[in-house]
Amino acid sequence: MTKDVPEQGSFSAKDYHDPPPAPFIDPGELTKWSFYRAVIAEFVATLLFLYITVLTVIGYKAQTDPAKNLDQCGGVGILGIAWAFGGMIFVLVYCTAGISGGHINPAVTFGLFLARKVSLIRAFMYMVAQCLGAICGVGLVKAFHKTYYNNYGGGANELADGYNKGTGLGAEIIGTFVLVYTVFSATDPKRSARDSHVPVRTLSLYDFKFVCFNVLAPLPIGFAVFMVHLATIPITGTGINPARSLGAAVIYNKEKAWDDQWIFWVGPFIGAAIAAFYHQFILRAGAVKALGSFRSSSHV
Repeated sequence: MTKDVPEQGSFSAKDYHDPPPAPFIDPGELTKWSFYRAVIAEFVATLLFLYITVLTVIGYKAQTDPAKNLDQCGGVGILGIAWAFGGMIFVLVYCTAGISGGHINPAVTFGLFLARKVSLIRAFMYMVAQCLGAICGVGLVKAFHKTYYNNYGGGANELADGYNKGTGLGAEIIGTFVLVYTVFSATDPKRSARDSHVPVRTLSLYDFKFVCFNVLAPLPIGFAVFMVHLATIPITGTGINPARSLGAAVIYNKEKAWDDQWIFWVGPFIGAAIAAFYHQFILRAGAVKALGSFRSSSHV
């Protein structure tokens, strides 16, 4: 009796192997140009992200200023602001995924660190680069549009009137959970290998990165940012990105922005930690059981 041989391109349990976890601390990264190139990419991407999105927020407020008797239905509206954030994330993740992984958010980096996707050194340097990039991005907005910047809130995240801090914190936790959960799902190598019908064990390192960060991966991430903004702009202005909130607070430098700043760090980090735990220990554990069942049934 001959053994059944899977057709070429079909997905088999034996075809998939989890990539090894990143070292907790990897000093060797500090000697590689690819590491510094990735840090620079995170800095520039976050700078561009903040420049475009904060400018969109300020432009919308300027176009609907009630003091000038302007049309309150004019400008891009909340929908347009949400598109600006989601669209820029889509573009920048697409551009930087193959270089740095396209984090552009300390909460995303933190979640991936907890899942052992990046080392502590890389996670720390990414967060520093993201925060500095955010500050520089908002600084460019103020430098080019100082009057509008000062008059229309500087794009700073603040808890809206009528909401307590617990509500704001909850909105940030759930919003960041949605984002980081989407990041894990969109970049899951098992999902990518199955959907591409290419056995992972046959891939080179370059091909593996391409499968994990193909052109479709940034799309759900951008949509997640878009949807979360639609839901939480009226509550907190939508942080879900500590670098975005810090950059705006540093340049705007008003008391209200600093008083609420902790919400935009604690909330996203908790949300990212929950998403990492949920994906790695709940969903991925279920996938391992399913693979075991598949392997057992194949011998019946």
